[in-house]
Amino acid sequence: MQGNGLFRSSEYLLVLYFALAAARTAARGLFAFGLVDLCVPLVFAALALMERRVRRVWVGVLRDWTAMPFLLLAYWNVDWITQVPQTGGYEQRWIRLDRLLLYGWGGRSAIECCGVLLPSLLELSYLVLYAVPPVLLGIIYLAGRRRQADRFLFTLFAGSLAAYALLPLFPSASPRDLFPGQDLPSMTTVFRRINLWLLDSFDIHTSVFPSGHVAVAFCSAFGVMRVLPERRWLGRALLAFAALVTINTVYARYHYAVDGLAALAISLVAFHFSRLLDHWRPD
Repeated sequence: MQGNGLFRSSEYLLVLYFALAAARTAARGLFAFGLVDLCVPLVFAALALMERRVRRVWVGVLRDWTAMPFLLLAYWNVDWITQVPQTGGYEQRWIRLDRLLLYGWGGRSAIECCGVLLPSLLELSYLVLYAVPPVLLGIIYLAGRRRQADRFLFTLFAGSLAAYALLPLFPSASPRDLFPGQDLPSMTTVFRRINLWLLDSFDIHTSVFPSGHVAVAFCSAFGVMRVLPERRWLGRALLAFAALVTINTVYARYHYAVDGLAALAISLVAFHFSRLLDHWRPD
């Protein structure tokens, strides 16, 4: 899925995202943030021109790994563009499904039936998600599929950036913030304490719909399935991992159930779009 132009397919997604973000921040008079956004396309243009000129493997490797941190910058960018008051308009409807899952269908009791075991596993899955995309890129390298890294990155970025782009359209607050002290897990694990600190310190506040965590989890799984289809066990394990992340977003009150469902739908669309793109422009 290497692009025929200056950029790779995955890089086009980042360039488009940050170019639009630069326009929006500039329109709001946030010129410093707009300048940072505008630098992202310039970084990838410089790397692409360097690879054309130098023609060394290490330059291509640098392009693969340089793209990864910009996914986090794209997420934080949502707060740069949009700072809106949280009204709770959507959340009052969304929380009904959560309480049905947690209490009506016994979800919380099932998770806590073995003490801290399952809550710890769920929180640990949520915590290690931050390391999953670069680890999977490394696995792709070890499997000898470095030339297909762009296919993995495209699938990852297509779903994740689409989810991020939708966040400002649905201003909302997480259930743990909007409904403090309500529906919380009955036990606190060390992994939950770490997750709470990370969210309080580094998370955005514009919106929680759709879930960026769930989108990254499923798109990472789908991306590996695109590159390593013969390793079905790995794809299934990653889908199970993504399911654990999704469950924890609701159980731990980081998100509403609809946030995860929307992110899953976006990830599936990105997965199939990536496959269609291969038919249009095969390797």
